[in-house]
Amino acid sequence: MDWIINDEMGLTVGHVVGWAAASAMVIGGVIPYVPQYLEIKKTQDADGFSLHVCFALLIANSLRILFWFSKRYELPLLVQSLVMNVTMFLMIHLCVKVKRVNANARERNLSANDEMRLPKVLMTDADTAGSISISTEAGPLKRSRSRHYLSDLDLKYFWNWTDFQSYLDFMLVVWAVGAAVTYLMLSVDWFMEIVGFVAVFTEAMLGAPQFIRNFKNKSTYGMSIHMVLMWTLGDMFKTGYFIARKAPSQFWICGTLQVSLDLAILMQVWIYRHNSKPRDIHRGD
Repeated sequence: MDWIINDEMGLTVGHVVGWAAASAMVIGGVIPYVPQYLEIKKTQDADGFSLHVCFALLIANSLRILFWFSKRYELPLLVQSLVMNVTMFLMIHLCVKVKRVNANARERNLSANDEMRLPKVLMTDADTAGSISISTEAGPLKRSRSRHYLSDLDLKYFWNWTDFQSYLDFMLVVWAVGAAVTYLMLSVDWFMEIVGFVAVFTEAMLGAPQFIRNFKNKSTYGMSIHMVLMWTLGDMFKTGYFIARKAPSQFWICGTLQVSLDLAILMQVWIYRHNSKPRDIHRGD
């Protein structure tokens, strides 16, 4: 069969397998986030997904793209980084939209409750002068600011902004600075090696916040086990692909670390299986 394909189309089974593996490499990383995206869209609840996951992946894949200009690694790995960045922006856009809708609904409910309390007014001596002092049993009504933007330059709300444009603007700044530094330091081998290592190490440590949170709470409640299973299978395939295709050492070393962390999280599922009770926990925080 192999020689027939080779004679007729100039292809071999090896070529087909290679293309299939490359295609799986490109789209495999985004598959775990498809059910999460659909779940958020269906339930209109984004509290179970941490946007810091998106932050880590955007930084990691952006650095990996910059590293490509120094070490021309396999094209599928470059395309995967581009696809992952697009996927993370889609996740951010949905989460910000859902959180904004829910915040508006809460504000309307608070306003309605305040209006129900407003008839309880106290007339003071100043009323004779034409002024009225309004108070409630709960004291003066206060409103905390519910909109946060990148332009506020408030570190307290970093990566917790309430508009999608702030996330996009921040990444545009990161890309501009990264491109400028890469252009100036492209000939410095040790610097570019560090960039490559930081890129894959950041992605490898993606599960660390999840592991720490599970350890502190002695529970895995609120964590999507299916997502972690897909992480594990995908990372195993990815690491094997790195080794088979002789990718730069940073890739397969950090890939091995990533698989180890995935397995550690799955071990927590077994250890804490009796403690998985509802708590106020969010994945990735």
